[in-house]
Amino acid sequence: MAAVLVTTAVLTVEDVDRGCVPLREDEVDLRKEPETTLHEVSDAWLVGRARELNAMGQHSDPHRQHATLREADGLLAEAQRRGEPRVVAQLVRHCATMRLAIPELVETADPLLDELLAHTKKHGLQVLEADARALRGRRSLLGGNEDTALSEIASALAMLDVELVPDSTLGRRSWERLLATALVDIGLVLAQIGVFGEADKVMASAHHRIRESGGPHEIAAHLINRCRMLIGWGLRLERTGQHDEAAARFRTASAIAVAAEGPWRESLFPRTADRPAAEQMPVLGVAHAFTKPDAEHLDRLDLLRGLDTGGLAREKIIVVIALCRCLVASGRADEAASVLARTVKEFSEDTSEPSLRISLLREYAQVPGLAEDTRAEALRAYGQALEAELGAMRQTREVTLESRLEHHRLTRRHNAITQQALHDPLTGLPNRRALDDKLDALREDSSAHPLSVGLVDLDGFKEVNDERSHAEGDDVLRVVAGTLRDALRTDDLVARYGGDEFVVLLPGATLASAEAALARAVDAVANTPRALSHGVTLSIGVVSMRPQESPPQVLARADAAMYQAKREGGNRVSAFTTGVGATADSHDPWTPPERL
Repeated sequence: MAAVLVTTAVLTVEDVDRGCVPLREDEVDLRKEPETTLHEVSDAWLVGRARELNAMGQHSDPHRQHATLREADGLLAEAQRRGEPRVVAQLVRHCATMRLAIPELVETADPLLDELLAHTKKHGLQVLEADARALRGRRSLLGGNEDTALSEIASALAMLDVELVPDSTLGRRSWERLLATALVDIGLVLAQIGVFGEADKVMASAHHRIRESGGPHEIAAHLINRCRMLIGWGLRLERTGQHDEAAARFRTASAIAVAAEGPWRESLFPRTADRPAAEQMPVLGVAHAFTKPDAEHLDRLDLLRGLDTGGLAREKIIVVIALCRCLVASGRADEAASVLARTVKEFSEDTSEPSLRISLLREYAQVPGLAEDTRAEALRAYGQALEAELGAMRQTREVTLESRLEHHRLTRRHNAITQQALHDPLTGLPNRRALDDKLDALREDSSAHPLSVGLVDLDGFKEVNDERSHAEGDDVLRVVAGTLRDALRTDDLVARYGGDEFVVLLPGATLASAEAALARAVDAVANTPRALSHGVTLSIGVVSMRPQESPPQVLARADAAMYQAKREGGNRVSAFTTGVGATADSHDPWTPPERL
């Protein structure tokens, strides 16, 4: 088993949640000998360590990014070996997210995102499935495919646009954190596209859950993401001439940056202890500069500009814009123009941050340091025309998002209604309509033959209803239905036929093997505690479907066989190979042994 490298003290999830892990650069030596092996740690430790590595990897230099990713991949391999679905899903998510933060490894996230989507669908992990959609949306934007990103986000929103039931296996707090993470991932993609109003609503929903269930790291990460969104929104508002509204967004971002300092010091992010967060996290530092651009911020912005952001366009662009505004305010417009020109060239082909890139182009068009006034005026006019076009595009995007969201809502409602129409609400078993559809399909499927059909009736059920109550009768039906279902193969269909009758379809089963299987079901119900069954037993008739026989005909023969079992005292199986109404064939009906 491969070894995992850990910090100088073994971490617990409780430590991580409390923010008691000061992950400074000198605390994790990736060259040290391993202190423990993966098979010795708990599932909770795997998830907690993966969260820690994700936080480190997305805000580190390239060497550290690759080192943390290798360790995270090792954790994922161990989680997959153990096979617990929720742990595997969270580890796959962390490994995919870390790759999305490394430009040269973005494409390697694709198989992990596909795996995450398939895995969460298979195991019914709805919140994590929505997050998989959100991450696929982020991946689409990195590839310049905005339309696909919108489709993924619409699907994710539709999945969360219902009354969700917390996953009791995870616990309320962990489940709320996963939901908040999914909402934040959705909000970030919406902000990147420029649909800020919807992004703000989603982020506000995430805020409520993080406030209730998040630790210091979740709070710090959320404040940073919200700050980033508000800055992008303010830049967007400026482009459409809404300067007062833009200034309000910048002021809010600055206040959030101040609030982030406390949880930042207890978060999982790599940091230097004696420096404020605003000097280590670009988005926090620029928030203050956008609120009041002046020379006071130049040293900090120069420092932030020199940080290695792993090639992410969003961090560098907002730092450059803030820096150049402060340079202009300090009388250094020529220097600002030079910085902007280099940055525009650097990101000329980058499509990962379309809204921020347009803001960068606008900043360059307006900087006073350009050589000719007429050229500046022409660029400004071009920028205004571009903004008008983008305004129309924004409205189109919002309409498109809403229509796709409504489509996904209707699709999900239709599927839910269809599912309800095919199931008996009392027992949860397929109903008569589903039985008819399945029997028709099996008749035409040669691989399902021989096909045995059993009809089940409850002995003594009427007495339960008459002597006790219909409510207790309903409880008995539910107990019998579950016991019958559990006693048979997964390929066999158990359907409620009506009242206290059930039908069993056993594809690929000979009459003898079907009789033996149903005998086990009779025995299982007979041995159910009397407090649950109230003494009810089963009488079952079973037949083998004949060529060219219709569903009503085969059910009529099974019904005749069932009445033969009743006449012989019940609590047994009777098998018929003869015609309707005939007596039993030479194959004697099975009788369960006397219970001691």
